[in-house]
Amino acid sequence: MAPPATRTRQWLPYTAAVTAGLVVIAGAFVLVRQREAGNDCATILQVNSSTEKAALLVDLAERYNRSDRSIKGGGCAQVHVSALNSGKATEALATGWTHTGLPQPQVWLPTSSLWTGQLRLLDEAAGRELQTPDQYPSIANSPLVIAMPQPKAELVRKQGPLGWGEILDLSGRDGWAGFGKPEWGRFTFGKDNPNLSTSGLAATIATYYAAVQRASDLTQSDLADPEVTQFVRRIEANVSHYSDDSVDLLRSLAEADLAGGAGSTDDMSAIVLQEELVDLYNTGALSPRQEGQERGRRPNVPLVAIHPKEGTFNLDHPFVVLPSADERQRAAAADFQKFLTEDTQQERFARLGFRDHERRASAELLASVGAEPTGGLSYFEPPEPQVVGAMLDGWRTLRKKANILIALDTSGSMLAKVGTRTRFQVASAAAGKGLALLNTEDRVGLWSFSSETQQQPKSPYRQEVPLGGFDQKRINSKIAGLEVAGSTALYATIRAAHRELLDRYDPQRINAIVVLTDGKNEYNKDNDLARLLAEVALDPRRPVKVFCIAFDRESDFATLDRIAKASSGKAFDATDPAKIDEAFVKLVSSF
Repeated sequence: MAPPATRTRQWLPYTAAVTAGLVVIAGAFVLVRQREAGNDCATILQVNSSTEKAALLVDLAERYNRSDRSIKGGGCAQVHVSALNSGKATEALATGWTHTGLPQPQVWLPTSSLWTGQLRLLDEAAGRELQTPDQYPSIANSPLVIAMPQPKAELVRKQGPLGWGEILDLSGRDGWAGFGKPEWGRFTFGKDNPNLSTSGLAATIATYYAAVQRASDLTQSDLADPEVTQFVRRIEANVSHYSDDSVDLLRSLAEADLAGGAGSTDDMSAIVLQEELVDLYNTGALSPRQEGQERGRRPNVPLVAIHPKEGTFNLDHPFVVLPSADERQRAAAADFQKFLTEDTQQERFARLGFRDHERRASAELLASVGAEPTGGLSYFEPPEPQVVGAMLDGWRTLRKKANILIALDTSGSMLAKVGTRTRFQVASAAAGKGLALLNTEDRVGLWSFSSETQQQPKSPYRQEVPLGGFDQKRINSKIAGLEVAGSTALYATIRAAHRELLDRYDPQRINAIVVLTDGKNEYNKDNDLARLLAEVALDPRRPVKVFCIAFDRESDFATLDRIAKASSGKAFDATDPAKIDEAFVKLVSSF
């Protein structure tokens, strides 16, 4: 077992990499709407919520603030809500809540009690008072499910009840051919990175429970069992790519579905996520919508939630009162928690696809996502925080490895200033931080690109480090020595990089191109976007994905987004240079 201090060290690189951009990240999710408090409502309760339910919590807090409720001891309270991803909030609480740009909370509403356990470990490692020593009541629940497009789910269900291992280990060599559907190709699935996502963390725990064939009492000795390790490694090998945000993935899928084209998950047979998101997808909440609409069109092909036979993990959305709350704030928190579990407010949670605070599903939810197994759901017991910490330590070596070809823009515009540094210096520093988060067993190559120059007269792109064993020092050294000049041969470089990865394709790895650019295509010898989109379009038999970071405001983000989506990759918007560190962390989370 890794001691708690090791667990802290592993998480902190993710935190350190986003520290510069955390205020920006948080600012994008600040959903605080305040009104002037009366003299008798002088008690202010700051609540920080996980992002998937934050908009609802803002509305409910406003309703609470307009009510005539009183708190124990007399008077009333005003509740203010901000939002931060549960993983980032865990790290922020462990480091004094600095650099968030958000009010210090007295109440924390993460997605799962898994995060309260991890915060407990971080506090223990630092030798400070525990902020989350207890078990906490739920305000809503959502079980983890395996979501599949309806035709595929119906075919799988004909096999009878299936478990986690049976579903996620369906690929083998035959893939869908074993079900009489060879045209569907391999069986692969999408999954969030467990270091950043509650869905990803819960999915990893479920995989271990499937490996040991139990629903409780997972131990550290289980994690060290070679048979368990091999099972988890085999399951992770079926991942198409890791996601930093399953909501973004579902939005892309809904957009493609309604456009009648290939979806961004064409090479995914299933996605592991919370049931609530399946309902949001099926009811059009994640579809493109017109201004003023609450929801868009329902997708043509809905997702079906498969509840594995041996049980699943529940995301329990705990209501956590932190030690920072004074006596009056604790009284306000108790009343707000009671308010949230009343029927009227619980109906609002149900409309977002949640089960109620006692795990009961509405008829509308089950009609949307699919019926429960006969007899209802059974649930895995959460492992001890130390076991979860050790599991995450081990995941870095068990996860699917990657072939990554990085194409770095060295055109003359990269000399423009961002504060006191050039764009190239800012981008290089961010790339170095991102590279530090890759796995030592990944294979990584580096190209530079601009246009033909005196230093590079024969080609607009050049191989700086060949695709091979990851050598971070060599890559950083090469980046530091690059010449910056010329215009931007964007299409020609992506086209050539795509061919290179097809030639070097490894079916046992995620195969991906990473493009970092501050501009748009300025290369007249190759300006055929339509042909490029056709060439990089995803081949489910040999998927090569393009991930783009649009750096600075001159970047053509819309075109980069089209290129990335054609390949089932993703474009990250760092047109505000302050977001580039965040963009690299999210990008690296895909591998």
